[in-house]
Amino acid sequence: EGRDIGTAVFPEAELKVFLTASAAERAHRRVAQNERRGVGSTDYAEVLADIERRDAIDSSRDTSPLKPATDAVQMDSTGRTIEQVIERICALAQEKGVHV
Repeated sequence: EGRDIGTAVFPEAELKVFLTASAAERAHRRVAQNERRGVGSTDYAEVLADIERRDAIDSSRDTSPLKPATDAVQMDSTGRTIEQVIERICALAQEKGVHV
């Protein structure tokens, strides 16, 4: 987990999954999370703008930019439940022979 986990932290990992989701999906998820926790903004437009701003900064920085490792499996989680994402990652691990 982390934006540079497959490129900087664990470059030799047997399986790398680069999870993505649309900015709109991530904003909806963050607003729901903030509502449950009672912390942070619950204004969708504000949260979406913050996510888009962070993505732009992280994608263009010189050190550990937001990009998948060349050997990462890219997975778009837009419209998927956490259970579906976990199931797919476990299946990928099993296909590679990584014990989960």
